[in-house]
Amino acid sequence: MRIGELAERAGTTTKALRFYEQSRLLPAPQRTRSGYRDYDESALDRLRFIKGAQAAGLTLAEVAEVIAAREHTGPPCGHVAALLDARAADLDARIAELNLLREEVQRLRDRATTLDPAACGADAVCHVIPAG
Repeated sequence: MRIGELAERAGTTTKALRFYEQSRLLPAPQRTRSGYRDYDESALDRLRFIKGAQAAGLTLAEVAEVIAAREHTGPPCGHVAALLDARAADLDARIAELNLLREEVQRLRDRATTLDPAACGADAVCHVIPAG
């Protein structure tokens, strides 16, 4: 299939396909006599894997590692599990940071309901958010 059809079936753009090919995430396809790319169904499977891995939070560099591991040593399930463990730990840390930020925002919002706007000095932008 040509690049436009593959892009449509994969739900991506031809520009993304060329990028994946250049980045070696997607193998270079056969070419027709007239020079058009001619992809087979395995390209669609690879693209689905790439999109699924990205949806799970893996970076393209990590996806490339997984693909390379598959090509050189066989099923990379252990490597993928380690990457997903690291991603889950990153998400846990980010969630903790966001919870702290939410508490601070709520504290400032509560503070805003108790302050008198007339008491906001000319030297401050807004006394709801203390400077420094």
